[in-house]
Amino acid sequence: MPDVTDVTSPPATPPAPDLKDPGLYFNRETSWMEFNDRVLQLAEDPSVPLLERLKFLAIVSSNLDEFFMVRVAGLHDQIEAGIQKPLQDGRTPSETLDAIRRLVREHTQRQSRCLHRELRPALAEHGIRIVGYDEIQSRERRTLDERFRRQIFPVLTPLAVGLGRPFPYISNLSLSLGVIVRDPVTEVETFARVKVPKEMLPRFVPVDGRTFVTLEELIAENLDVLFPGMEILDHAVFRVTRDADFTVSDEADDLLQAVEEELRARRFGETVRVEVSAGMSAPIREQITRALEVEPEDVFEVDSLLDLKDLWAIVGLPGFSELRDPPWSPVTQPLLQPDEDEQPDVLGAMRKRDILLHHPYDSFVSSVERFVEQAVNDPEVLAIKQTVYRTSDDSPLVPALIRAAERGKQAVCLVEVKARFDERANIQWGRALEEAGVHVVYGLPALKTHAKCILVVRREGDGVRHYLHVGTGNYNAKTARLYTDFGLFTCDEQLGNDVADMFNFLTGFARPRGYRKVLVAPAHMRQGFIDEVDKTIAAHAEGQACRIRLKMNSLVDKESIRALYRASQAGVEVEINVRGICCLKPGVPGVSENVRVVSVVGRFLEHSRIFAFDRPDDPLVYIGSADLMPRNLDTRVELLTPVRDESLRAELLDTLDRCFADNTNSWELGTDGEWTRRTPDGGEERNVQRELMAAHASAAAEASASSE
Repeated sequence: MPDVTDVTSPPATPPAPDLKDPGLYFNRETSWMEFNDRVLQLAEDPSVPLLERLKFLAIVSSNLDEFFMVRVAGLHDQIEAGIQKPLQDGRTPSETLDAIRRLVREHTQRQSRCLHRELRPALAEHGIRIVGYDEIQSRERRTLDERFRRQIFPVLTPLAVGLGRPFPYISNLSLSLGVIVRDPVTEVETFARVKVPKEMLPRFVPVDGRTFVTLEELIAENLDVLFPGMEILDHAVFRVTRDADFTVSDEADDLLQAVEEELRARRFGETVRVEVSAGMSAPIREQITRALEVEPEDVFEVDSLLDLKDLWAIVGLPGFSELRDPPWSPVTQPLLQPDEDEQPDVLGAMRKRDILLHHPYDSFVSSVERFVEQAVNDPEVLAIKQTVYRTSDDSPLVPALIRAAERGKQAVCLVEVKARFDERANIQWGRALEEAGVHVVYGLPALKTHAKCILVVRREGDGVRHYLHVGTGNYNAKTARLYTDFGLFTCDEQLGNDVADMFNFLTGFARPRGYRKVLVAPAHMRQGFIDEVDKTIAAHAEGQACRIRLKMNSLVDKESIRALYRASQAGVEVEINVRGICCLKPGVPGVSENVRVVSVVGRFLEHSRIFAFDRPDDPLVYIGSADLMPRNLDTRVELLTPVRDESLRAELLDTLDRCFADNTNSWELGTDGEWTRRTPDGGEERNVQRELMAAHASAAAEASASSE
């Protein structure tokens, strides 16, 4: 027989990973909890100045309140509706809620430990003392008791529960004392609630300038004044968190009225969390949980002060510079620096070239506020159009639009009355603008207008020129000193026409067929982003050295994540700097080996969005208002603008370089979902925020010296 050669078959090609596999995605809600954990780590970090640590502890609590009022409330709604459809990572709403409860209990314990074992003793060493009533001298107690009778007692209203007296309504986020009293004559025991009026009175009552007793403890020590002739058997502190989210019907005829009605209903939302002081007795706990109709799993025991966001009052004490970060004063952008004793000529500078602003390193006052002020005072300016999502109470921008209308200019303001927790303030601004003759548009019921832009139309020659500002952050002078955000000043004709079209879409009745250069959600942004990823993959396949670098607050959108997975599979390097939520899982074999995810959490809140596609023949960088989240891409009006000037693109890429090099306030995400804090490991210490402060101060000083 002829020899038969044994031919070995080639190994079978493993099947391509299914990018829809839930195992490739992190849970959105637990990922947010990991972000809050990074903030908590800064509170626990002994290298951070003491009052800054206290600040981070307050921020953790404030963040968690909003998380419960919106995200946890949403999970409760799904569970009550019987929805058990798995979420993005395969967990059901019930499983996700259980995971959140476990993490919250762990974080609460860490907060309490950090405050009581570390921060309070350390503050006391510097003369700042938060003490118990029994820790102060009898003379000081008498002074506090007298203050209670004169200033606090008149404000209090004890509400007893009993026959004909139902359990009182407990408003959202209010702090309360639960008290059990007994009538010595009838021996009848009654539960009563006393609201701690910290909205009107200081939460931390001063014993002297630097020693404080909490308001709730001072009230508790004087309960006999509130319940004369009764025996005080027991008392404890508790706090209620309610569902504070709402939706407005797409068919609402009057958006303003619909939002106002929802605001009134918000304070009556379902209870989603009850915090109780450690050691609360069973009778008080049972009374509260039964009346509020909460499950035992939603009662969180706190071995510390409740509502730590009130620690801002201690953070704000005057003095103690040695316990804070070194002061930082934003500088005037070098291209806007005026001659001595003059104001910046922003419009003139914009005519010469595009200008990139980076707050809080660049001053918001001498750039954006000056831009609007100059436009209002310029007789050649015909129109000013602006979006308002969140702004400060003392913002000069909105009053500037009122002055513009009074001077006969067309002033248009798109006020988003559905901006969560800023609805009431925005309604007030909107009405003030309307009364002054400003054209006010309140957006669309189904969409939130989250885009950040100001368009100035100026008469020049026989035509007009558009002056445009597009930003990544709100027009809010206060947050502009605390958040990192970019803004682009440009007179680019195509960009100006694009934004003019967007305003017409929002104020009129139109559907733009397409935009020239910008990406606008909900119509084009997701697909525009995916198209740029695909272009980068194609350029890489042609042998070009390509990469994708992104900076944002949150990365959740599944289609966008799949596009990044495809880029990684094609060999494209992907670097992502995400401050908060990240559902993308890096380092998965065959899927995301080429993806790196870092998070910078530091002195300033990282808030800017950059989308950079490094292609040698076709580089492209966008900045704007949107994160890659379904809500941003599907139910918000968002705006991303390309930065076309090469030197400005280089500045944005330099910021990305510094973010990815940071090894002091940076964490790296592992395939297992763990965020590991990076350290210098004996090498050069890198801190993006400190580096940018130094760089901007140096550039401003050089510009000032050269103009002298």
